[in-house]
Amino acid sequence: MRFALSSTMDSVSKVEAAAEKFAAEAGLDEDERFRTTMAVREAAVNAVLHGNDYDPDKQITVSFENNGKDLVIKISDQGKGLDPDTLPDPLAPDNLLRGTGRGIFLIRSFMDEVHFRQLHPGTELTLVKHLAAAQKTT
Repeated sequence: MRFALSSTMDSVSKVEAAAEKFAAEAGLDEDERFRTTMAVREAAVNAVLHGNDYDPDKQITVSFENNGKDLVIKISDQGKGLDPDTLPDPLAPDNLLRGTGRGIFLIRSFMDEVHFRQLHPGTELTLVKHLAAAQKTT
């Protein structure tokens, strides 16, 4: 499944609902569905707000794939790009009380693999959930 949406919070809600359905159809338990859905939501929010600067003329593209071993979710934006190595550490004492900056940290915590790719323009974020690992926790 693949679709493109404008950079709005309504689009984030659509991506979140699609992720929930996708994770449920893959047979993930409730906890893994929640973690996967939250990671996808955070990635979509980042694409809309940070990647595309909340510009509804720019789009985010989302794809969901179940290859039998993994769930692979890709979210891309049309923004200026992101170098994940430049992001501040959300666990650093100076950043603990900040209201933002935890999205990538949560995504990395909830998914088995996270990959960034520069698109020029934009960034593509690939989230991977290993099905065998998710089924072991059931």
